[in-house]
Amino acid sequence: MLHSMNTTISHWFLSRSRSVKRIITLCVDLFMVPIALWMAFSLRYSELYMPSHEQIWIFLLAPVLAIPIFIRFGLYRAVIRYIGLHALGSIFKAVALYTVLFVTVILISGSFSGVIPRTVYGINALILLLFVGGSRLLARWIFADYQRIQSTKNTVERRIPPVIIYGAGTAGVQLADALKTSHQQKPVAFIDDHADLYNRQINDLNIYPFKELSYLIEKYHVRDVLLAMPSTSRRDRQNIIASLEPYPVHVRTLPNLSDIAEGKVKVSDIQDVDIADLLGREQIDPIPHLLQANIAGKVVMVTGAGGSIGSELCRKIIQLNPKELILFELNEFVLYEVEKELKQINKSLSIIPVLGSVQNQNRIESICRQFHIATIYHAAAYKHVPLVEKNSSEGIRNNIFGTLSLAKAAIASKVETVVLISTDKAVNPTNTMGASKRFAELILQALAEDKQQNQHTRFTMVRFGNVLGSSGSVVPLFHEQIANGGPVTVTDPDIIRYFMTIPEAAELVIQAGAMGQGGDVFVLDMGEPVKIVDLAKRMIHLSGYTEKDEDNLDGDIEIVYTGLRSGEKLYEELLIGNNVTSTQHSKIMRAQETIIPWEQLSEILQELERENNADNCQQVRDLLLMYVDGFKPQCEVEDWLN
Repeated sequence: MLHSMNTTISHWFLSRSRSVKRIITLCVDLFMVPIALWMAFSLRYSELYMPSHEQIWIFLLAPVLAIPIFIRFGLYRAVIRYIGLHALGSIFKAVALYTVLFVTVILISGSFSGVIPRTVYGINALILLLFVGGSRLLARWIFADYQRIQSTKNTVERRIPPVIIYGAGTAGVQLADALKTSHQQKPVAFIDDHADLYNRQINDLNIYPFKELSYLIEKYHVRDVLLAMPSTSRRDRQNIIASLEPYPVHVRTLPNLSDIAEGKVKVSDIQDVDIADLLGREQIDPIPHLLQANIAGKVVMVTGAGGSIGSELCRKIIQLNPKELILFELNEFVLYEVEKELKQINKSLSIIPVLGSVQNQNRIESICRQFHIATIYHAAAYKHVPLVEKNSSEGIRNNIFGTLSLAKAAIASKVETVVLISTDKAVNPTNTMGASKRFAELILQALAEDKQQNQHTRFTMVRFGNVLGSSGSVVPLFHEQIANGGPVTVTDPDIIRYFMTIPEAAELVIQAGAMGQGGDVFVLDMGEPVKIVDLAKRMIHLSGYTEKDEDNLDGDIEIVYTGLRSGEKLYEELLIGNNVTSTQHSKIMRAQETIIPWEQLSEILQELERENNADNCQQVRDLLLMYVDGFKPQCEVEDWLN
């Protein structure tokens, strides 16, 4: 009967409006304040205290003093069913201030200062603290019990999956509380690496060492492990993730601590393991003056602003106080999307979206002159290797002659700096995309050297490998294939690639661009190469599945080898030769590459453009073979769609 009454009261109270709940809570406090004072007198005199008519005003004074103080300390703003330690701290401060004020008023009045024993004040404070704080904790317990019952009723047919939390720190405790409230997953235990926490409890959950993981998985039938270590270094997270790989669990993680601090995500947000954590690549702190040199107080334009690298460059740039940011993009939808996102991040900065093609020199020159652009980051390019291989004439037109048009427009409008986003596929290329990007580098190198053509603009190239999560990247493809139950497709068991995160690549591009003197080719340190099949296997394991192969025919997801695609290499290189020097940034190197003088290159470009426009595929291939060092195409020109 009592349980039924609690359920009825809880349902009635929780269904009221917020203002009604506050009034009810205030009325309860209004009743408890004089009761606490009466109990203090009774305990002091060890009998039921009966105040005289002259003393009644003391009991009327108490709530008059207490309630405004409680309001000031926000006691009626807290949501009772989620009340925590911070709210209890506010209650303690409010009761303490009320006690001091009550004593002061009594002493100043002088009427009852000698009649009221001094111990009454302390007893009153303790009882009131117990009443106010205890009533809220009791209400929280009752409401939580009610919600648990309701949740159980609503999920009779759905078993709440158990989960183990790796990390018993602040983030882990907050995650456990959030999961208990949401009833989406049921935390059953903590795993932690600190030996002094073993055999202890937090919120009724035991803390175990890692060696007990197998036992816990078997005991609770766990399929998920949540990593609650947002402040741990990437190298440490990589080691922990590697230790979890052999277990048949889906490993997920809290977001990075910086994202939580910036308000991008909540501590209760859970995501699949960041692939960057698998690589264990620690990001180097940037050099501030290099970040700001080409951006702070200047008008900056990014071509291909809606792409993976272009949009991340924009996100970095708006944090570096540019005077204005111009978004130059051919695709209308992605331009709309990136402009909307950037304006939400920085509402005060002038952000100008411009539709256009880098092949339109007049359009670029007009924009540069109109907005007095000082710095251009040229990220617009066709970069998908098989697609460019099939559509080579468009790839050449965009990547080579689009870069030429932009460079001429920059020179004509006296832009200070142009930074080309290049690729490791430009080194000893085996495909048209790589060859076209190397030719784009040759154009900027030649124009940087020719003082007759160019006296004001500094051209710099930055070359790097694959970035995680970019359009066309293997990582999103693997995620999609795993989510669909497989198979996961890998082109070759021996294929390897360099990887870095998009934010790191963008940050290094900005810094490298600031170090250029003119015609520089900078190469980013990509770290250790990653075997793609190993990456696929790790993603399968960390998603809670097993690999299906000859040794495990009952596995969940199979890896299928499809063969190298048109123009694809087993491995990529970052340097044409070995002539490389260090720079002031440990992750950025300067390469010394062969340059074709502009006088000669301009004639080659005229011939290349003429043959490309005429769809003379073999002549275009011959020109690329002649002037791009190390170009060894893997497919025949008959495969080109012209």
